[in-house]
Amino acid sequence: MMPSFERIGIIGGGPAGALAATQLACAGREVLLFDEKLAWEKPCGGGLTDKALAQWPFLRDAQVERNWIADCELTAPSGRRVRFALDRQIAIFSRLALNGLLLDRARDAGAALRQGRVLQIDESGGGWAIRTANGNYSADFVVIASGARSSLRTRFTAALGPENFMVAAGYYIPGNHHTVQIKFLEALHGYIWIFPRADHFSAGICGRMQGKSTSELRRTLEDSLPEFGLNLDGARFYAHIIPSLAPDALRNSSFAGNGWAMIGDAAGFVDAITGEGLYYALRSAELLSEALLAGAPEQYSPLVKKDFLPELEHAARIANRFYGGEWMGGSVLERMIKLTQRSASFREIMRDLFSGAQEYSDLRQRVYEKLPRIAMEAVMSKLWTTLGRRVAGRQSNLGSLEA
Repeated sequence: MMPSFERIGIIGGGPAGALAATQLACAGREVLLFDEKLAWEKPCGGGLTDKALAQWPFLRDAQVERNWIADCELTAPSGRRVRFALDRQIAIFSRLALNGLLLDRARDAGAALRQGRVLQIDESGGGWAIRTANGNYSADFVVIASGARSSLRTRFTAALGPENFMVAAGYYIPGNHHTVQIKFLEALHGYIWIFPRADHFSAGICGRMQGKSTSELRRTLEDSLPEFGLNLDGARFYAHIIPSLAPDALRNSSFAGNGWAMIGDAAGFVDAITGEGLYYALRSAELLSEALLAGAPEQYSPLVKKDFLPELEHAARIANRFYGGEWMGGSVLERMIKLTQRSASFREIMRDLFSGAQEYSDLRQRVYEKLPRIAMEAVMSKLWTTLGRRVAGRQSNLGSLEA
């Protein structure tokens, strides 16, 4: 007889846990969702790409505060800067608004939300006993959605070492505009971001945990804020740990077993280059829900490995080269921004990366197929720039003679 898994315990009320609760409760499952804080302002950018908005249209249509982003500005370690329009907008939510929206949908679907800390999870009679500060509960299946640093995660799988994390530090700063700004720094496996939300900026910096300390990252960010026209008046500080699994950890970590599964950050489903995890949190929740509702939770792992895990593994393999490698006689970052500046074809590739339409797996092939055109456009752009400067210089000299 196929197991029904009627009672589902979900530990963690972020986007992954809340979406899983919604889908399972809508299908008639008895869902208990536990979270210590419920909706809260998690320190991150909060950006959802066009790929995510197309996958879950309710995120585009929901009547909650967000900011629609039409432009992106990238700055290289040398200071070279390029700004380009996005053909498919990014929606930036505060995590308070996004988590609140998703938790409301879970509650409306019939999930029971329990605010409080889960202290322990034990096997019990073919299911699970969940002990919280406020009482004891039981479940046929347990979903861990409480983050990669949660002590509950190690109940089911090995702890992750510091090489599998990035440190993020930043400020919420009053203000608003409609351009995402990203600055890369020399010798930093990470970047500074300025993500404009509905009524404030999330201004942050991230780097490898084994690289710079939180205090060093914070000072670097503070020193850089003036060039973005920002200061710390009315700002609130935040810091957070982001999973960024090394290739071996991502390939070998267990994220599902008999009667349990992990989704989102708890499973390490985060892009090792960008630190973006919202799409993978929601998608993993969707895939697990499908497997559970089919009575086949053992299909969750194969579904993930077919759907998006290869893309995350590819990002993990090339992350070090992206931040510290060389390409075409210069650093990858410098070449990327120079070509974005000078080639319309390369800008199109960058737009697709930001929208989520371009995957890492075939990025190299696309670049090399377009390389002759990219090179021609870059050369022509440089020639026109040089010519323009010479013409401007001659006009300036003529003006001086006439004077």
